[in-house]
Amino acid sequence: MRLFNLLAAASALGSALAQGSDGKLRIMPLGDSITEITCWRAFVWDDIVAANYSSKVKYVGSQNSNPQNCKPKTAGWDMHHEGHSGWLAINIANQYLERWMQSTPADIVMFMLGTNDVNTGRSTADIMAAYTKMVNIMRKANPKMKIIVDLVIPLPFRPDGINAINKAIPAWAAGLNSTESPIVIADCNTGFPASDLRDGVHPNLAGDEIIRGRISPLLLNLIKESLGE
Repeated sequence: MRLFNLLAAASALGSALAQGSDGKLRIMPLGDSITEITCWRAFVWDDIVAANYSSKVKYVGSQNSNPQNCKPKTAGWDMHHEGHSGWLAINIANQYLERWMQSTPADIVMFMLGTNDVNTGRSTADIMAAYTKMVNIMRKANPKMKIIVDLVIPLPFRPDGINAINKAIPAWAAGLNSTESPIVIADCNTGFPASDLRDGVHPNLAGDEIIRGRISPLLLNLIKESLGE
């Protein structure tokens, strides 16, 4: 009985460490300006609150900002994130992500990247290689990392590059998916009209709602699984 209690205590401690010293599940919104200067992550937080998980989870990241002056239903919503306007997936993978995973550890990462890579002429192969490197870095930091990768929203003046990334993502995700560290896809592209881009690149509020609707159900499922509910 004593051995059982010790093992149970060790298991509980390991779970707490995996979720941070405060016991909260750590969720990192990762991306470029489509993460930083938009409102979808605020609206997703509303869904976290509505599902009664806000006391059990938190957003993490080196950024703590609300550049778009988003006004979700939830006052005092968690603004932490790792969104960086203008940054490429390739640069994040090669220069920054390992440090971020050390300084602000995460249990769940949700990311949309590739728009700036496409806009600067990077190949689909190079972008997908960056995705793979990011997954490897995430799993090195947390072998049980759960990952939501978004199909990229439209970029009307460079549709071929975005379409190529989105076409490659399903097979890429299936090839790296695992039971311990699942990768799930949020289809933020299908049914996303160009009229819901406020400037041809970033979503307006209607576009934010589309992204929220594609991400929130997947995120809530991963939260539930992670908390053992």
